[in-house]
Amino acid sequence: MSDKWVILCDFDGTITFDETFVAILSRFAPALSAELIPQMYDLTLTLKEGVLRIMESIESIHYPEMLEMISSAPIRKGFHEMLSVLSACHIPFLIVTGGVSEFVQAALKGTPEGVSCIYGMTVDHSGPYLKINSDLQSESELVSKVRLLDQFPGARSICIGDSVTDLQLALRCDVVIARGRLSTYLSDRNVAFFPFEDFFDVLRILDSLICGSSLEIS
Repeated sequence: MSDKWVILCDFDGTITFDETFVAILSRFAPALSAELIPQMYDLTLTLKEGVLRIMESIESIHYPEMLEMISSAPIRKGFHEMLSVLSACHIPFLIVTGGVSEFVQAALKGTPEGVSCIYGMTVDHSGPYLKINSDLQSESELVSKVRLLDQFPGARSICIGDSVTDLQLALRCDVVIARGRLSTYLSDRNVAFFPFEDFFDVLRILDSLICGSSLEIS
C-alpha cells in the first residue's frame, strides 16, 4: 500500500462556514436558483446543466459584486492551523471547488501557504452575460473532482466535503471526511465517513490516519 497521501478539499460550505456559492447564485439569479438548486440537490438535474444555466443567466456587470460578496465569507475554524501542519508534513492539499476558482482566491486572499493548487471553473465576464469555462468537465459536472483525483495514481486519497459537488469524489476516495448534505448522501449509500464541524476536527482525524499519529497538533 502506498504511503503517499493526497487531500482534495471542497471550498463552499467546507472551508467557508456557509454555502457561499449557493448564496451568490441565489442573490444574482433568484428565480432560476429557486427552481434549479433543489433539483441539483435531489440529483434529478445534473450539476453541469444546473450551474451552467444559472451562472450564464447573470449579467457580467454583477461580477465585481459577486467577488466582493465572497471576499468577506467567514472561514471555518482551524483551517490555517491545519495547512501549517500539512505543509510541515509535505502532504499535498488541493482545493477543488464546484464553483469558481477566483471566488476561492478572493475569499482566501490568494493561495495560502500549504495549498498546493486551487481548481474550479473560470469565468469570462467580457460579454454581456457570464460565460463559464472548466478544464475538468465531465458529462454531468462542470468540475469533475474525480478527474483531478485521477491525476494522482497510486496515492491514498482523502476527500473533505459537504455537499452534492463532492459526492462522486467521495465515492472514489480511500477516506472521506464529511459534513452537511454529503453526510446524508453517504449514509443513504452505506458509505463510511468521518464527521467534522471545523478543521481542528479534521486535524484530529488526519492525526489518527497518517504516519501513526505523528502530525503535530497544537
